Amino acid sequence: MRAIKYCYILVLSFTLLVIIGGCNKSDTGISSLYTPANSDVTPKATLLELQQGRAYYINNCNSCHALYLPDDYTVTQWGNIIGSMGPKTGMSASEIQLVTKYLTRGK
Repeated sequence: MRAIKYCYILVLSFTLLVIIGGCNKSDTGISSLYTPANSDVTPKATLLELQQGRAYYINNCNSCHALYLPDDYTVTQWGNIIGSMGPKTGMSASEIQLVTKYLTRGK
């Protein structure tokens, strides 16, 4: 009976390690993300909106996967990615819009 109990504990411990390792919060790349400046302001995005979008991107998207650079995808591609991933984050529509503005550099 004791051997079975230890076997269950071992299997449970291994399962927890796999689950914890599967959701990898990665800080890799945060320092390489652009930080919005006055020169990034567009008719569609203020500096404050770009800064807030960056913060939401880092704090929400980074919780489950590595972050991608805004220049890794086109505006259209980001629209598709955010359209499918945004609802999974628990962010409001306005927060998702700010992330979109950041990733598309206000375009």
